[in-house]
Amino acid sequence: MNYPVIKGTAYALIHTPTLLVHMGTTQTVERQAHPDSEYLKLVPERLRSFEDTVNYAPNQVYIGNNHPSSLKDVPMPWWQNSLENAERDGKYGEIMPEDEFLGLVKIVDSFDLVLLEESFLEEIKPKLAEHPLFDENDLKRLGKGTALSEVENQIKNNKAEALYIGEKVVGCVKRAHETDQSLTAHIMTENLVAKASGTLAFKHLIVKNDLDVKDVEYIIECSEEACGDMNQRGGGNFAKAIGEMVGAVNATGADMRSFCAGPAHTMVAAAALVQAGVYKNVVVVAGGATAKLGMNGRDHVKKDMPLLEDNLGAFAVMIGQNDGVNPIIRTDIVGRHVIGSGSAPQAVMQALVLDPLQRADLTIPEIEMYAAELQNPDVTVPAGAGDVPQANYKMIAALAVMKQMLESSDVATFGDKHGMPGFAPTQGHIPSGVPFLGHARDMMLAGDLKNAMIIGKGSLFLARLTNLFDGVSFVIEANTGLKEEEVGLDKEQVRDMIAEAMREFANSLSK
Repeated sequence: MNYPVIKGTAYALIHTPTLLVHMGTTQTVERQAHPDSEYLKLVPERLRSFEDTVNYAPNQVYIGNNHPSSLKDVPMPWWQNSLENAERDGKYGEIMPEDEFLGLVKIVDSFDLVLLEESFLEEIKPKLAEHPLFDENDLKRLGKGTALSEVENQIKNNKAEALYIGEKVVGCVKRAHETDQSLTAHIMTENLVAKASGTLAFKHLIVKNDLDVKDVEYIIECSEEACGDMNQRGGGNFAKAIGEMVGAVNATGADMRSFCAGPAHTMVAAAALVQAGVYKNVVVVAGGATAKLGMNGRDHVKKDMPLLEDNLGAFAVMIGQNDGVNPIIRTDIVGRHVIGSGSAPQAVMQALVLDPLQRADLTIPEIEMYAAELQNPDVTVPAGAGDVPQANYKMIAALAVMKQMLESSDVATFGDKHGMPGFAPTQGHIPSGVPFLGHARDMMLAGDLKNAMIIGKGSLFLARLTNLFDGVSFVIEANTGLKEEEVGLDKEQVRDMIAEAMREFANSLSK
């Protein structure tokens, strides 16, 4: 079977401590309920500097400068053992500071909703001009800036959402409609941030992998935001909006959602579209979610920690037709948590891991590497959620023991041998296995990895429409080269073959 391949990956982080304070749901809810709470008073003291977040080991893994296995050599907690002289630019993308990102939010604004104060705009323009991803057209979209008095007027009298750097107002986002609750300034800020961060990842996908953006035919966006108006609150379309910003003029697209499992669903859908021949090149992209910034902040503050959830996460992956080189996506080995699977942990893992492997006559240990819910344990352990990836690997190992694929004595070391440590920001959808795709692709191209299973799980019950759980998995493999039967024939070759056969048949009749 001629499987689709992963042609390129990109990952971006945006350090947004001020958006954490004013847009993170934990903080906004606390501000509404208890505006004078001790937690809110302590938040500014626990914010990290840009240098701190760049030198944070898991962040360097996310953007591709370090391999996930390098985290085993960094004592935990990782936030207490920073790297030295790390770079903001990574193999797969970058870590962008907040001031530059607010400029990008303005660049992607198509309805003049974003106002940036004049002096702030003049401060960030040179920085964006030096950035390799932005050209003159991007800089023109920044405009001339707005007087501070007008910015403050929009905030005070027209319900605009203030934009800050530290405690200083540097701009605002206006509401897009006077009465539409789906187009309030707060929601428009969320959506523009998702669009801007997705655009950043997409731009890096093209540049870092030397791809031609005009080759992209379809885009699927899989973040946790939903754009629309009061008549269709999740109508979309982030995909085409992001595609427009990167110059993907030959692409159409749509959004796909399934909470934390969304990226896994989307990767499978994209692979199927390519394998079916509907599109030759499909990009899966996701922007970040402001709501998740500082999500576990209360627990971190209680434990005298910095607020580690201070980064928006974004990624982009291009899936294309088999080129005989890049890793393939085994569309015949897809795990799915069906409606009848049940929500018990063992049942979920059986549906996602054991069942698809058994259908393919594979054992659990035959998968060299698993990437399951790559939540950063530096964040989740202090919040009481434990080490999420390691818990998944223990469950997978237990299933292998039950099916006599593994000795019980090997359970304790299974995660170290077959699992990736968590290193992704807790942005909900971002940890869904996909942060490992870049590293896995590199390892397979270098001949250091044969196969891997990517696992995404989600919580459908959060929508209060069902109590069902969700999950999808898929296997990627090193490419062994195009087989002769996979090369196929084009229409002209088929016509020539038919014509030759007809000539031979006519000759036989004349004899």
